[in-house]
Amino acid sequence: MKVTAIAHPNLAFIKYWGRKDEVLRLPTNGSISINLSGCTTKTTVEFSDRYSSDSVNLKDQHSSEVERIVKHLDRIRILAGITLKAKVVSENNFPSGTGLSSSSSGFAALTVAGVSAAGISLSEKELSILARQGSGSACRSIPGGYVEWINGATSEESYATSIFGAEHWNIVDIVAVVSTEKKDVPTSQGQLSAQTSPFFEIRATRMAKKILLVKQLIKEKKFSEFGELIEAEALEMHAIMLTSTPSLVYWSQGTLLLIKLVKKWRNEGLGVYFTVNTGQDIHLICEAHNVDKIKQKLLEIPEVIKIIVNTPAEGAHVTEEHLF
Repeated sequence: MKVTAIAHPNLAFIKYWGRKDEVLRLPTNGSISINLSGCTTKTTVEFSDRYSSDSVNLKDQHSSEVERIVKHLDRIRILAGITLKAKVVSENNFPSGTGLSSSSSGFAALTVAGVSAAGISLSEKELSILARQGSGSACRSIPGGYVEWINGATSEESYATSIFGAEHWNIVDIVAVVSTEKKDVPTSQGQLSAQTSPFFEIRATRMAKKILLVKQLIKEKKFSEFGELIEAEALEMHAIMLTSTPSLVYWSQGTLLLIKLVKKWRNEGLGVYFTVNTGQDIHLICEAHNVDKIKQKLLEIPEVIKIIVNTPAEGAHVTEEHLF
């Protein structure tokens, strides 16, 4: 059976960096995110007795992901009680490997398409748990709207769920792509050194309180306080990376330039804050009425090679538009 699914990468406002279980990809802390409407992964999966081996075609994506994808297909086969091989074709409409969380949408789409193609039905919670085992952040791309990844002690307790609908608050994420080059150290590999930072344990003690606070700020739509919190959170996560062994420096010159410019624009009265994932491309967070002003400023910066405007998006879902 052939099934195609669409998923969006997610942007974490409160992030996770470091895992307490590498096999199950259980994070050391919970996190809060939204799916990005302007960025999409589409994946088609077909299980058939016509295939003698698994075939994976990742258009413009990391070829290193193939082994992880086949392993995820094995998880689905075990759940479905089948041994059929599969053909997988997947494509993104955004750069992968640059810090835009392509693995989150990739494994979310693979999970939804693969489970359906294998002929089984799972709840949203079960899909989130399964997607997490392929890529931790993929669990957050299964639900829609504003999402919380619960910091569970076991696999069954660690999943993502919607806390507010996509329409709850009209904030906008403007992605400024400053480079399409693949990062040297994949996120999954970088996570392994998180706990070597002397500041890791300090950060860990702050996370539960921070998550409660950001949920309250989202609920009450307090933009300035929200922006200050998520900006400080991004810098704190990257401080862990910079002080780990070996150290991780994901930013480029363009990243740093925009960090400085956002602060300058805010001092001039423009309501905008930044956050950065595990890469060089930077996210500018604003309210809807400031989008055009920010886009115009970004268009004047030579280091910005592409702009992607996002609003909170729906979760992963099936579509009839197949890739093969």
